[in-house]
Amino acid sequence: MAQKTITEFSSPSADFVAMGPNLNLDDATIELKPTLINMVQVNPLFWKPHDDANDHLQHFLEVCNTFTVKNVTTNAICLRLFPFSLLGKAKQWFYANKSEVTNWDKCANAFLKKFFLASKTSALRLKILSFQQQSDETIPEAWERLNEYIHACPHHGIDEWLIIQGFYHGLTGMARSHLDASAGGAFLQKNVKDAKDLIKRWSSTKDRMRSASSPRREVSTPSMRWTCSLPRWTFL
Repeated sequence: MAQKTITEFSSPSADFVAMGPNLNLDDATIELKPTLINMVQVNPLFWKPHDDANDHLQHFLEVCNTFTVKNVTTNAICLRLFPFSLLGKAKQWFYANKSEVTNWDKCANAFLKKFFLASKTSALRLKILSFQQQSDETIPEAWERLNEYIHACPHHGIDEWLIIQGFYHGLTGMARSHLDASAGGAFLQKNVKDAKDLIKRWSSTKDRMRSASSPRREVSTPSMRWTCSLPRWTFL
């Protein structure tokens, strides 16, 4: 066997091109149709600040659940298809860590750990725990915004009773009074299920007056005065 020259040792080679993990499919094969690849590439993840790892994974799994391959597990399909949903540094990460993503569960968890930063988790947890109703929000709107934070960080780890208690204390005094009245007394005397059901009833009634949930705003109307200055009328 011929010895490599020094130049050949430092030359680019296809042998160094990173590939994904090897899948043991026995006698089965996975044929990825172009349309399927296009579907997972609709929402690619680059590893940029605005990228949402949870949303990306949700979209990817929705696509994977739309088809099956005979004698091939869903986990194997996901692992084979996943790199097509990544671009840039995110794809580089996948190939650089193929020894750690030998099955889909490991891959998904490693992906979230890498791309859902701890700082983002902390920021969303703080938004949930320190929730405050805005001056122009109704109770349903405030509850919807809180749930957006919860959806964005499903691993927040905050007990449900604490979320509901924080939501109540974050409401305006008027909004708390209306919840108390709807509860037939003190809202916080409800158990978790009943408290949530009560808030949901409020949220399902979209035609409630805004004043029932947020402070009333005084609307000032400009006054009109007129003076007589011959030979014509002048309105100021």
